[in-house]
Amino acid sequence: MSLLPADTDAAPVPQPPSSPGNPACVITCAAYDQAGKRHDLTLDQISDVLATDDGSFVWVGLYEPHRDVLLKLQEEFCLHDLAIEDASKAHQRPKLEAYGQSLFLAMHTVQVIDEKIRYGETQAFLGARYLITVRHGASLSYTPARLRIEREPDLLKLGPAYCLYTVLDFIVDNYMPIIEGARDTLFSLERDIFSETYKGAIVRRLYDLKRELTLMRVAVGPLQDVLNHLVRTQSPLVPEEIRLYMRDVHDHALRVNDGIDTLREMLGTALSVNLSLVTLGQGETVKRLGAWAALLAAPTLMTSWYGMNFEGMPELHTRLGYPVLIGAMVVVCGVLYGLFKRARWL
Repeated sequence: MSLLPADTDAAPVPQPPSSPGNPACVITCAAYDQAGKRHDLTLDQISDVLATDDGSFVWVGLYEPHRDVLLKLQEEFCLHDLAIEDASKAHQRPKLEAYGQSLFLAMHTVQVIDEKIRYGETQAFLGARYLITVRHGASLSYTPARLRIEREPDLLKLGPAYCLYTVLDFIVDNYMPIIEGARDTLFSLERDIFSETYKGAIVRRLYDLKRELTLMRVAVGPLQDVLNHLVRTQSPLVPEEIRLYMRDVHDHALRVNDGIDTLREMLGTALSVNLSLVTLGQGETVKRLGAWAALLAAPTLMTSWYGMNFEGMPELHTRLGYPVLIGAMVVVCGVLYGLFKRARWL
């Protein structure tokens, strides 16, 4: 997997069909009875379900909803104005807030599209008899999470808090393949990292990897605090049985965070090692050039000495002057070559 900088102008993420009878932004709107059976609803039918306290609850899933849809849900579930304002706008920091008889969560999601990491956001409203999930940007559909709970009707009796657990578990688990892809990419670059030849493309890929992991660290770090609060909360909206499941998700988030930190450290080390090896290689090249320059300088000096065209130089009229000069240059160059070879400059 090639991990490159996220593109803010990403193509729209394909979404599943909307719930029948509802606006296109409503992906699902269903009620689950005590037996765990699903009943599809329209937004106008939600109030009828909530009017009867028979142990059922409602799950509404939205993708980039229009404000009028959020206002409709606010009317149906009596949601707080500030929570609706947060849900209508993305770019929220991961957080957990209590508004009267409901909890509001904001979480970052991640998805790989066209070999690039894209970031999205999910907000969730948790009440005694409802769960509302609002997705923005790059985010996989929570249909697998819904199918998972529908296969476990006994756990559905735990209510909407268990559905929230499946969503959180789904979000955290989606980080793991990306981290594994980054690790595989780093391992595949090891041969080029330890090369003494400078390759700008390798340095850029290492930097891109570290940049993406830093962005993921920003998303995962605050999520640990959110999950920790859910584990320790005394809110009746999160029963004791659900806190055990939340603890498992928190452990997964810790493992993801540790994996990100480890990879970031390895990438920083790889960049330093690559730079050091390139510097050492350049130093060796400079030494070789210096040695050859010295070898060429010695005969150049000797021949230039006798190229001054003076009449009074005694060696000019010696019969063996030329062979002696050639021999002297050979001896000097041989001695210098031996010294440089011994010093490993050649």
